[in-house]
This record gives sequence, structure tokens and C-alpha cells, in this order.
Amino acid sequence: MTGPAASTGYVAGTITFSVVDGPGNRFAIFLQGCNFDCVACHNPQTIPHAEGTHFTSTVDELLVKVRKAAPFISGITVSGGEATQQAEFVHAIFAAVKADPQLSRLTCFVDSNGACPPATWELLAPVMDGAMIDLKCLDPEIHLSMTAQPNDQVLASIRHLQAMGMLYEVRLLLLAGVNDDPALLGRTGEWLAAIDPHMRLKVIGFRAHGARPHDPPLMEPSLDQREAAATLLAATPGADFDICLI
Repeated sequence: MTGPAASTGYVAGTITFSVVDGPGNRFAIFLQGCNFDCVACHNPQTIPHAEGTHFTSTVDELLVKVRKAAPFISGITVSGGEATQQAEFVHAIFAAVKADPQLSRLTCFVDSNGACPPATWELLAPVMDGAMIDLKCLDPEIHLSMTAQPNDQVLASIRHLQAMGMLYEVRLLLLAGVNDDPALLGRTGEWLAAIDPHMRLKVIGFRAHGARPHDPPLMEPSLDQREAAATLLAATPGADFDICLI
């Protein structure tokens, strides 16, 4: 982890009530620091790894906030930045929730880019209810151009979490003219279907709001383009994906 102790970590911020960070109404915790540098990141201020004590927070401090929201939420989600960069801190948060009689009913989810070793998921599995993994692109070269990192660990995480029964959802970001080629989407659907033909997928169109300037400018996919991508994925032979389009 990145922090002085498992009970202390670097937190960029929290959202008391979120309906886009997992199932139901959730308390979302955003950790500081990411191992990707995505061109389409809509939260780029969380990419740099924290230094000093500016972002320092303890598990107990977070649980005070969670308890206030508990009557109105179904769970908590730890995101980022990249949650798995502070895996021991995430484990400490989830373990504290599970051990608290007031909070133990809450589900604990991780929203991750998937770029971590299997040992990270083995560490989190005893206290985690599920993980949502972003697959920026199946093609390794395009993925590298989008994130500045390879995708081998991402693909391995999807396989590993599915085998563990802890893969809640795969999220596919669409960047117009970059990773939305129909043939590429077709291969992506086939790859995912080979792992689980009933996989839950979320097709997310890139939004320029909040993203860093890029030259040439990144293009938002139109509604027609997003619907076409979802339709193509749904037509994957042998698949019966549960697809959400946003």
C-alpha cells in the first residue's frame, strides 16, 4: 500500500450518496494515486500519488462518515485514483465495515482498472463482495496509447475475479475513433463471452467534461454510436450479456 499503516491511507474525497458506483445507493471513497495515466480520465487530479499528510485519512475517520449515511445506502465502493494501489488500506476499511454491527449489512465493492497482481485479489477476497473492472481496450497497443500501461494484468484480473465468483461488472469506455472499431468490439465481446457468456457489461461513452485537454481533441461518441456498440456486443455468438448503456 501507499501509506504509513494499513489503517491509514491517502483519500482524495468521498461521495455520500452515489448511484453510479455499483449496485444501489452507495458511499463512494476515492483514493489518491493511480498507476494509469488515461488520456480520457475524468478525474485527473486523483492520478498523482500523494505526498505528505494532505490526503491522509484513517479507517475510523471514514467510518464516522459511513455511519451517518448508513440508513440510506446499500454499500460502499472504494475507487480512485486506483483502489488496488492501497490494497491493505482497502482491506482495513472493508474488514472494519464487516466487523461493525451497524454496518455489516453493507456490501463492499472495489472499482478498479484491474492492473494489479492476483495476490491483491486474494488479499481482498475475504472482505470484498465484488469488483468492477474497467477494460479500456482489448487491443494491447491501443490500450497502451490510452493509458500509458499494458493490459495484461487487466485481462488476468477479469479472468481471476470471474473464477473467484467476484467479478460484478466489466466497464467498457468508448472513445470515438480510438477503441470503437466494430471488428475490435466484436473480438472484445468474444473474449468476454469465453470467460462468462452472461457477464454484466457497462458501455460508457467518453465525456469531455472534466477531462484534460488533448491534441487532437478527444471525441465523445454519439448516442447512436454508443447504441451501435451495445448492439454489436449483444450480438456476440453464444453470449447473453447483461448490458447497461450510459
